[in-house]
Amino acid sequence: MNNNSNKNTVRKNICQQLYSFLIVLSLSLFLCSCKQEQPTIPAEQPNPWVDDYTHLASMEHYKEWGTYNVHDPAIKKFGDDYYIYSTDAIFAENAEIAREKNVPLGNIQIRKSKDLVHWNFVGWAFPDIPKEAVDWVHANNAGRGATNIWAPYVMKQGDRYRLYYSVSAFGKKTSWIGLAESASPEGPWVDKGAVVKSNSQTPMNAIDPSIIEDAENGKVWMHYGSYFGGLYCVELDPTTGLTLNKDDRGHLIARRANYRKDNLEAPEIIYNAELKKYFLFVSYDPLMTTYNVRVGRSDKPEGPFLDYFGKNMNDTTNNYPVLVAPYRFDNHPGWAGTGHCGILATDHGRYFMAHQGRLSPGNHLMVLHVRELFFTPDGWPVVSPQRYAGDDLRDVSAEDIAGEWELIRIRESKYERQLEAGQILWGEGSLEKKELNASFPLILNADGSTDKGTWSFTEKDQTMTLTSDNETFRNLFIFAGHDWEKQTRTILFTGLDDEGRSVWGKRTK
Repeated sequence: MNNNSNKNTVRKNICQQLYSFLIVLSLSLFLCSCKQEQPTIPAEQPNPWVDDYTHLASMEHYKEWGTYNVHDPAIKKFGDDYYIYSTDAIFAENAEIAREKNVPLGNIQIRKSKDLVHWNFVGWAFPDIPKEAVDWVHANNAGRGATNIWAPYVMKQGDRYRLYYSVSAFGKKTSWIGLAESASPEGPWVDKGAVVKSNSQTPMNAIDPSIIEDAENGKVWMHYGSYFGGLYCVELDPTTGLTLNKDDRGHLIARRANYRKDNLEAPEIIYNAELKKYFLFVSYDPLMTTYNVRVGRSDKPEGPFLDYFGKNMNDTTNNYPVLVAPYRFDNHPGWAGTGHCGILATDHGRYFMAHQGRLSPGNHLMVLHVRELFFTPDGWPVVSPQRYAGDDLRDVSAEDIAGEWELIRIRESKYERQLEAGQILWGEGSLEKKELNASFPLILNADGSTDKGTWSFTEKDQTMTLTSDNETFRNLFIFAGHDWEKQTRTILFTGLDDEGRSVWGKRTK
């Protein structure tokens, strides 16, 4: 009996030791695998595509336009796929060659992706511009205009997909926001007619729709408009997708002082359930050059929207913050036209901004930019200084931060251009040197000093405080991302200064 008991005790001890060994071994393997998944930063990581797509510009390459020829993107996720719908703007478009090569040239480009990085060109939403929209524009503009479709917006209502679109006479208030529906996000689409129409007699311009549902009462609102009279908000009928009250054009929500010169357009509205706030993103200035994105927020989807300094966006004061504007890091010609954004809220609580970027110095090539978007502790959105390349969020340590950095101060242009209809005149398509926010070097030493001040890091919040040249930047959000200029993984930061302008940084060594 005692003998068996001793044997059992020995067996038990051996099993416990073996069990402990297996746990330690498993933990070691797990930690090793984690280290393999999170290599020392920076590490080489090739870019998923090149920025200059002139080699794919001819019409027969349209199926390869995954991230190319993207202008005014609207972004949504339906099922397992992300979709982008955008203005039918094409570098080196040639309708005659398109016909010769049987390219199905149409209106509103559609793309889809599984990862927000690699995009497949699906095609065009419509074979032709809806006739009723063309007739309205021609009847109110001496038979001219309505040559393509602008600035779509897409949403799902019940089991139907709704595609809102804009048809206009360039540089005029003669415009049409229409609605089409489909059982699929890829069509075919059935036109449902006008949502809002405008002409020379109306105070607003019916372009650039964006839709939001009130989280409390289910009311649906459409934001739209341009520098012609400002941005407006009108209530829609959830059942039809058209205005709740016939011929209602809504109320003013945002404007600027000089409707001839100070461009304002491209509203995009989202709701942040955690903050219980509605955020209205807008674009300032000419679309080919100094296009930049700003934002205001409200407790209600119909406004009023207040900016960073508490000013109502329907006043004529320029509003802040400035989130993204033309910029250039080293080893790259830089980007202009960084505006007209769409915002995506993912199922996992992450946010992304999609917008066009025009490759400098020519500013005619239109490339899709997708950036991760974060919210500061005081509830303002900021965006990554780099385009998203599939990086998962991971905790950063102080050791990751110490090194050589490039910083950019994102500021609006002060250069006075000659404009017409809020856009540049012919021959002014390139940026002046003072209009491009260029990077400058900064060294962050491991002891918390820099060559121009100090820095500190709060690991719990993953935020940094940086003092440089007697100016302090607080709550800079630190995260891992992709360095497109050097084709490596790296550490990035983004935040706002006290004037409501973005501060960007990336570690280079």
